[in-house]
Amino acid sequence: MVPLGLTGTKRICDASAFCPSSGGFEDRGTRPSGTVAQSIPGLLPEDPSRYWFALYIIRNHEKRVEQHLRTKGVEAFLPLSTVTKKWRNQVTAKVDLPLFPGYVFVRIACTERVRVLEIPSVVSIVGNGRQPLPLPDGEIEAFRAGLHLRCVDPHPYLKEGNRARIRFGPLAGLEGIIIRKNDRLRVVLSIDLIMRSVAVHVQAEDLEACG
Repeated sequence: MVPLGLTGTKRICDASAFCPSSGGFEDRGTRPSGTVAQSIPGLLPEDPSRYWFALYIIRNHEKRVEQHLRTKGVEAFLPLSTVTKKWRNQVTAKVDLPLFPGYVFVRIACTERVRVLEIPSVVSIVGNGRQPLPLPDGEIEAFRAGLHLRCVDPHPYLKEGNRARIRFGPLAGLEGIIIRKNDRLRVVLSIDLIMRSVAVHVQAEDLEACG
């Protein structure tokens, strides 16, 4: 599997320990060997000084935070899902809601961490309890390029099951767990670092077994 994120328990931590431009981590405890890009498979950002991170956000403030980030010139990504809501007056409307409630993704250099953390409703940068951890650049970019071109639903975090790879079209190359719901085939893609998943609607011919 090439997961969207890093396997392990979600932790929230202070951003001050991580500095990609200095080789990965400041001298605060154990320092991993090599650079961050070498130690994390799939992490090949176009700009080696910038990495994708997940921000932990106060719930229902995700859109506000994304707008604030963009106003500050910070590259941000907030995946959305369109759902139909029925109000008390029986009027229905389509509403865009975050696919990963409580999270916004940012691509930042270590010099920008303070700018990000000082934004209202940003709680912290997700990591392993000691330092923030970057997400694989290739998978986040695949999400950015392909999520809006497929039918995608929020799904409870899922880690075990029969695995398959999307062969064609948007999100091609990503791997996930096969499920069936309402007689329709879906592949559940997960970001392990934040323990969140989404279900992507697919056709059987779009998939191949992971071997």
